[in-house]
Amino acid sequence: MVFPGSSSPPDAAAVQDILRSLRRKEGTWVNWAQGCQALQKARFTPQQIFEETGFEPIQQNQIVVAEQVYQSALKAGVKDATQAHFTRQGSDSLYELRVLSQGDRAAMADFAVQHGLDSDEVRDLVKPVKEYSYRKEKPPGFGDGPGDAIAYHFWKLARQKDDLQDRSRLIAQGLRFADSPTARQQIEKLLTDFTVVKSRPAPRLPLYRLETESELPRVIPVVGQMPLTMDDLKAVPVVVPEEPFSMVSANGASAWIAVPGWQVIFRAEDPVGLLTQSRQLPNYPADAADETVLVVVDRSDRTWEDDGYFLTAEGDRLILVWSPSPIETPILGKIILILRPKRILDENYNRELWQLDE
Repeated sequence: MVFPGSSSPPDAAAVQDILRSLRRKEGTWVNWAQGCQALQKARFTPQQIFEETGFEPIQQNQIVVAEQVYQSALKAGVKDATQAHFTRQGSDSLYELRVLSQGDRAAMADFAVQHGLDSDEVRDLVKPVKEYSYRKEKPPGFGDGPGDAIAYHFWKLARQKDDLQDRSRLIAQGLRFADSPTARQQIEKLLTDFTVVKSRPAPRLPLYRLETESELPRVIPVVGQMPLTMDDLKAVPVVVPEEPFSMVSANGASAWIAVPGWQVIFRAEDPVGLLTQSRQLPNYPADAADETVLVVVDRSDRTWEDDGYFLTAEGDRLILVWSPSPIETPILGKIILILRPKRILDENYNRELWQLDE
């Protein structure tokens, strides 16, 4: 049974048809996902859908997102064999593609079918494809497709190995996935060039997440010190907190964000906050969810260290960097904390992505 993609909720008769179809598991996983989405529009909760159909909430969430990835890949354009394969099966593999752009989803879907990859292999290979997409310029010899992106990943790993068995295994993986002849040539050079290029791993980002209500204080304006007048009270602007960090602002160039009083904040001499998207952070995990984060910088700490992240500038543009060698541009402050918003365990959050075996 195929469910229409209308934005309006189904009527009572259609709801019963959908429930009956899901109980019998009629059609493919794509039909199941469309049925779950239609029931959500009819204000069914994940628990109610589970009780009526047997589809657990985590299964509903997984196939719904996989179906969205599926439709996104179809719009970007995939091979007929890819469409036929994922129409019947493979929702768990499509789920792993959720972190990629629309074009990369389609290319990686074709690539997965071409190489017969299972969901575990897709999950392991999506990260290097995502990281490759961030590069402004492609490495010499490596092209744009997911095959070359993955081949570059194994090429880079192989160069770091001095054990010949490990090195050979990684070279074989690179040759297996390389799309272009020039990428294969780059990898084949490692068969005769045994130079080991050790890479220093980047330090961990100082990531924190708000977990409890007590860690999210409320910011209020201060009228002044009594005795005060009515005019003093009226002069205080209305403060409306803005999510996700309860930021407040007033007339003029002023705004505040309530930050929990952790020791790292107390020790800072001149802390300032910058709002940014997590994907813009240096060395942020490619497979992690993108979200708004608050970067706290201590402007008084301008001494470079190889285990720290810093605020600097390119021209007039502020940037956040890490470098294993001293930074040539002026250091404007050290990053002392990156604050994630508190997770809200509500119905919308429960619609995150999970896994279902067909």
